[in-house]
Amino acid sequence: MAVPEALAGLTAIPGVRTAAQLREPSPDDAGPGELLTVLPALAPLLPGGGLRRGSTIAVRGATSLALALLASATRDGSWAAVTGLPELGLAAASELGVDLERIALVPDPGPELAAVLSALVDGFDLVVLGPPVAAGVHPQLARRLASRVRNRGAVLLTVGPWPAADLELKVSSRHWHGLTPDGYGHLRTREVLATTTGRGAATRPSSVRLQLPGPDGGVVAGEPPKRHLAEVAG
Repeated sequence: MAVPEALAGLTAIPGVRTAAQLREPSPDDAGPGELLTVLPALAPLLPGGGLRRGSTIAVRGATSLALALLASATRDGSWAAVTGLPELGLAAASELGVDLERIALVPDPGPELAAVLSALVDGFDLVVLGPPVAAGVHPQLARRLASRVRNRGAVLLTVGPWPAADLELKVSSRHWHGLTPDGYGHLRTREVLATTTGRGAATRPSSVRLQLPGPDGGVVAGEPPKRHLAEVAG
């Protein structure tokens, strides 16, 4: 996907490329409706097992899940932009599998919100909006951006609710594991229940249990072995 000149001056956190360094579009780039890959543990949550280009997806309850959805696509060569998450931890994103060389960070889109978000949708395969940005988008702008996302074949991910999202992923039933029954040890994994609802093929809810993060900081399907780990709600 081409990158607009308006983004050429964006400043990224050290180690992360800016939009000015992105590749030119390739004839092999997928168009609207094609799927971007996700980690195997996340595939059962998504219709077709991937992120459908041209779609809007609201992720509620866990910023880490929104970042994990970027992992496989960025490793496969897609580019992502993240805005409105100034506290984003790059080490945690890397542990989740995200290729940091293919992410541009825009901590604050500033007063020209509509222009910046439109430029990001034009220039990146995936765009993530943090809670303050997503909450600041009024319904009319949300409709315009959704139309732009469909036309450009991008994927828009919001951390928090989004008007008329094609898909909503919700994280609930969080439990940390790792402490012994008497309270010693280290928190190592977090078990969550992730549920998908949406339109079309996603009308029927789909739920999977995940370790988010798992023992190595990534995403693992299923529950941790409770015979070895004590449960701590949180």
